[in-house]
Amino acid sequence: MEKKEQFKEFIYITFAMLFISASVYFFLVPSGIVVGSISGLAMVLSQLLSMPMSLITLILNAVLLVVGFLLIGKEFGAKTVYTSFLLPIFLWMFEKMFPFEGSITGNAVFDIAAYILMIALGQAMLFRVNASSGGLDIVAKVISKYTHMEIGKAVTLAGMVTAFTSIFVYDVGTLVVSILGTYANGQAIDYFIDGFNKKKKICILSNDYEVIKEHILNHMKRGVTLYKAQGGYEKTERTELVTIMTVNEYRQLLNYLQTANIEAFVTVSTINEVIGTWNIKRKESR
Repeated sequence: MEKKEQFKEFIYITFAMLFISASVYFFLVPSGIVVGSISGLAMVLSQLLSMPMSLITLILNAVLLVVGFLLIGKEFGAKTVYTSFLLPIFLWMFEKMFPFEGSITGNAVFDIAAYILMIALGQAMLFRVNASSGGLDIVAKVISKYTHMEIGKAVTLAGMVTAFTSIFVYDVGTLVVSILGTYANGQAIDYFIDGFNKKKKICILSNDYEVIKEHILNHMKRGVTLYKAQGGYEKTERTELVTIMTVNEYRQLLNYLQTANIEAFVTVSTINEVIGTWNIKRKESR
């Protein structure tokens, strides 16, 4: 990976962790709901042991980091080392900059809903670049790797253990909400990841298919498949061009067809997942 791409990924991961940390400090902690995460477990232990939540988070993450390195790999481990130290640092910064007690929304339901959406987006962003926020995300990644379970469902499974610990500090109502929140968190992660993974399958019929093919191959660095097609009415033989692109690339292609005044019949469908060598050519072209 080039240094420029590494720097972009570094900024991307930092932003995702800032997002996650803010969701924990401003919404999870005031809600008093132990949604399955290392932060939720730290909330319980903080009250049981009378220790700062940021310190407990650091200790728990350090233990699970070893697991990440051993069972998942060095790249994932190295990125997770960075994110694991960022979480307690950001939490400490928030504690110093915004010391407050109570909910900023005044409603525990709003707090937990905001937390679930924010942290799920941050987790999905990190999983997308083979990283995690540490803690139970490492456990979820291990589960996903060895069972091929969807990452959101793995997060739910790992988080349920933490959710059940809420009974030691809070009441039964909090336990029920924690379990529901943990389930919703896993569902939200899979939803956001599906959004990141969505691609467009584009089928084009045009007399200028060679021009379009050259543009896609040489300028957009994407693959193209050509099919022979025959019109059902006039029996005219045509060549259909099929390609798979990201949503942004699809928009670029449409813009090219319009600006180049190319007449074409275009059909588009959404693909939720592509398995195989779809992205290899693009990486090699950088």
